[in-house]
Amino acid sequence: MGEGGDMLDSYGLDKDELRRLLADTIQGADDGELFFEQTQSESLIFDNGRLRSSAFDTGQGFGMRAIAGDLAGYAHSGEMDMGAVRRAAESVRNVSKGYSGVLAGSPPRANHKLYEALNPVDDMALGAKIALLEEIDAYTRDKDPRVRQVTASLAGGWRRVAILRASGEWVEDFRPLVRLNVSVVVGEGTRQETGSHGFGGRNSYEFYLQDNGLEGGWQNAADEAIRQALVNLEAVAAPAGELDVVLGPGWPGVLLHEAVGHGLEGDFNRRKSSAFSELMGQQVAAKGVTVVDDGTLNGKRGSLQIDDEGTPTQRTTLIEDGVLVGYMQDRQNARLMGSTSTGNGRRQSYAHLPMPRMTNTIMEAGDHDPEEILKSVKNGLYAVNFGGGQVDITSGKFVFSCTEAYLIEDGKVGAPVKGATLIGNGPEAMKRISMIGNDMELDTGIGTCGKQGQGVPVGVGQPTLRLDGITVGGTKA
Repeated sequence: MGEGGDMLDSYGLDKDELRRLLADTIQGADDGELFFEQTQSESLIFDNGRLRSSAFDTGQGFGMRAIAGDLAGYAHSGEMDMGAVRRAAESVRNVSKGYSGVLAGSPPRANHKLYEALNPVDDMALGAKIALLEEIDAYTRDKDPRVRQVTASLAGGWRRVAILRASGEWVEDFRPLVRLNVSVVVGEGTRQETGSHGFGGRNSYEFYLQDNGLEGGWQNAADEAIRQALVNLEAVAAPAGELDVVLGPGWPGVLLHEAVGHGLEGDFNRRKSSAFSELMGQQVAAKGVTVVDDGTLNGKRGSLQIDDEGTPTQRTTLIEDGVLVGYMQDRQNARLMGSTSTGNGRRQSYAHLPMPRMTNTIMEAGDHDPEEILKSVKNGLYAVNFGGGQVDITSGKFVFSCTEAYLIEDGKVGAPVKGATLIGNGPEAMKRISMIGNDMELDTGIGTCGKQGQGVPVGVGQPTLRLDGITVGGTKA
């Protein structure tokens, strides 16, 4: 498996025969496709001064789908031969028996190139990757005597997809993806704290390791992990109660992604199970708030040239000046809602049905200087980094833990705090945004989104924000 040549060549699959079989299978259906996939991935983890694990994996398979109204028949297999495809067709065609739909038209052709068809696994020799992890480990341990443990990891690979549309059109995409991460444990006496930082995207390892002004190379990842851990080492107990909260730029957009983004996916709104259902055209956020999902950003982790249904990705405005104006759609949900796909039909692998998913979800910049926003808060919380969180899509309620946060006292950033959580309701929180910074940043390329058991790479971004009167759960009242 590799970058060149037709994907079907090595499997003895005939494209014309597949076209005839697919056309026969989805006769009477609204839509359908054959989805083919090849993957190659690796993961290296260097922990406590030694290579703890080194994994390499290849995969292949296909999935066939037929759509009839709100029903979908789907069959998949890791066997890439005509016998397996014919067996899948027998299972799938049952969904459209007795159904008489109008076959959906093909999506437009993609006209953007967001990443190269390269293989990151071959980008560096295995020995060079191990040597790099050893160097990161040594550098990080030498940086500060309080560093007690270092874990450095590399993960990379590629995913080649090909889609045979119901119309007989064949489209392909070759998707590289890499990530580097450094985690540390620091300690003084009996107290220990952690810090972590990583970066990556749809390019080669070398692209991110060189000094290209993106993330500053692996030294920056190590320095940032240590900085976070040392900050937490000095942290005091977090306050609890209703506070004005300032969110930092970049990765804190994960709160936007979870608390708001999922609620703007088409399937939840078609089923009326989202807190944003039936609110199209209404004010759902403060004036000045504009949220977009943009799958067309060059080289970003969440970007795709085409989605997993063959539709080109696009920049979709979801909320404009506080008003709900759009949802993220795949083909099936868009059709049922009288809309068109926004290029957000995504699946974890050939073994999964596609569904509406985010790509890079961003709140656009405002016009306030970040220092001005901090100075406007007399007593509050400055949340710079987040860890895990939980969201209820139907109610919009969320709970998010802060991994780096500070007190704000008389408009100045004060002591770091430990154990702070933000508790609220997504739609309500959007209305509590009172100031939007001019410093919009994207995250560094670390996000993976989970939905209904499927994980896909995503990006988030936002400027500095002030939210008024947010409930903070802490470790002191």
